[in-house]
Amino acid sequence: MKKFLDENFLLSTKTASELYHESAEPMPIIDYHNHLPPADITEDRKFSNIFEAWLEGDHYKWRAMRTLGIDEEYITGNASPREKFNAWAQTVPYTVGNPLYHWTHLELKRYFGINDLLSPETSEKIWKDVNEKLQDNAFSARGLLKKMNVEVLCTTDDPADSLEHHKKHSENGSPDVIMLPAFRPDNTHKFLNLTSWQEYIKKLGSAAEIKISGWQDLAAALKNRHDYFDANGCRVSDHGIEYIPDITWSIEEADKTIKKALNGEMPEEKEILALRCAVLEECGKMDAEAGWVMQIHMGALRNVNTSRFNQLGADTGFDVIGDFPIAKGLASFLDRLERENLLPKTILYVLNPRDNEVIGTITGAFQKDTPGKIQFGSGWWFNDQKDGMIRQLTALANLGMLSKFVGMLTDSRSFLSFPRHEYFRRILSSLFGSWIENGEIPYDRNFIHSIIKDISYNNAGDYFNFT
Repeated sequence: MKKFLDENFLLSTKTASELYHESAEPMPIIDYHNHLPPADITEDRKFSNIFEAWLEGDHYKWRAMRTLGIDEEYITGNASPREKFNAWAQTVPYTVGNPLYHWTHLELKRYFGINDLLSPETSEKIWKDVNEKLQDNAFSARGLLKKMNVEVLCTTDDPADSLEHHKKHSENGSPDVIMLPAFRPDNTHKFLNLTSWQEYIKKLGSAAEIKISGWQDLAAALKNRHDYFDANGCRVSDHGIEYIPDITWSIEEADKTIKKALNGEMPEEKEILALRCAVLEECGKMDAEAGWVMQIHMGALRNVNTSRFNQLGADTGFDVIGDFPIAKGLASFLDRLERENLLPKTILYVLNPRDNEVIGTITGAFQKDTPGKIQFGSGWWFNDQKDGMIRQLTALANLGMLSKFVGMLTDSRSFLSFPRHEYFRRILSSLFGSWIENGEIPYDRNFIHSIIKDISYNNAGDYFNFT
């Protein structure tokens, strides 16, 4: 029986252990998509307690606590940080089989040197030990990133954002870690309600110093902000959508939709979809011209619990995997950009694992010039666990070129989430190790170790050109 979380955790063979410890483990981290607050990094936030660093915005943990029956007061309510931490300690033993169990103990071990399993019996000791360490400057926001060897990270930022924290961080010489913005224009075509959309369009116009009254104005405002982001180090855009629709649309339709919404009339679904297509295509062209990478996250069905959404808002744990049709609309979108020679480097992520093979084949249809130009993105969100990662890696290996994969990201709101890169690298090494020991691929030692290093770090560095 192997010991839990020992040095060969998840490493199923001797070759896997060799690949991980010699080649994957030492590599720095490029985290090209996360949701960390830029202000916390720039100001090098000191956390008062483990709740602030660990539970404050982590809806993965919140979902588990709700499933155990923990009252919302102890999740997102007015209970004290200590009470909320105790509620999480109560929950953890019951998450066995869930990646949260692995992540929780990896995070305690890697950041704080704690080997105890979190439970109601150990919660007081862990609370005190971690909080004591958090008072040390080595455990500040940037200190935590440094502990995990994070070299570059990209936050997620709205086009209307001033990027004041990114600018300040850069002016200070990017201490400890390079922090860059990512351009996320979803709010231009997101109609949770008409008032919020109108307010957002006014905000975007103000940031670009353009009065937005139709499509041309919106396109000009996006270009203005795209240029501004580019001048402040941005090299990636990011788009969170359900799917790219297979519809015939035109700029004229997008223009009518904007005018209609600005005049106080809620657009119909087909009109919103046409506007989504217009924004995506316009951003894709701008990305290609600027040499950026375009990221498209597809498949989340958002805010399915209306009462909880009304109570707590978005990004609180009530999004699920959707079953949208993605193949034809996505292929047509990429094809339109390719025909104009304006298809940027693109990473495609799917939330529904049934779509893995679809994406694996679509990426292969649009490769050109750059190694791995069109990427099948890592196991995302509900798929960033062992089985999900193996399915994604296997589909990519079967249908594409795994050796040119740009690797893992955290997609997280927690400063303690970076052991997910370790988790991924262990699974990657184990997969290669099993292939080698089963005689499925030859063990050309130097070559295979170089591939492990490339997927862990080098490919991302070459692909994004951040530094």
